[in-house]
Amino acid sequence: MTAKGQQRLEDELRTLKSVDRPAVIRAIAEAREHGDLSENAEYHAARDRQSFIEGRVLELEGIISNAEVIDPSALTGTRVRFGAHIELVDEETDKEALYQIVGVHEADIKQGLISISSPLAKALIGKDVGDSVSVPAPGGDRTYEILKVTYR
Repeated sequence: MTAKGQQRLEDELRTLKSVDRPAVIRAIAEAREHGDLSENAEYHAARDRQSFIEGRVLELEGIISNAEVIDPSALTGTRVRFGAHIELVDEETDKEALYQIVGVHEADIKQGLISISSPLAKALIGKDVGDSVSVPAPGGDRTYEILKVTYR
């Protein structure tokens, strides 16, 4: 994963531990004060939220402890590798797009961050500027040309 991705996960973990966990503990205590727990919807909702938070904390701790952080800014060249920012053009529509190949846990297509395990990233890895790649898509294969590769 990238350092930025690791930082985002660490920030989420810190928020869960320092803000969300104490808030849900207060909510459970407050709901208990309302009496009969078997019919107390607030109590059950707070317990469900607590279960989600604890599960996510464990998940994030596992991801962070096993992560291998790669600094893309230390890389150079025009060949596509992990961490690369790739400028592509769809050969059918001439629509340009910019993506960065990142780890599975930091992917966010809305921000242009594609997972290393995505079909697009798999097709791009190892290719150079000027190469065309064919990517399987639900509506049929899409063909892209690599316009630019940068590492930052």
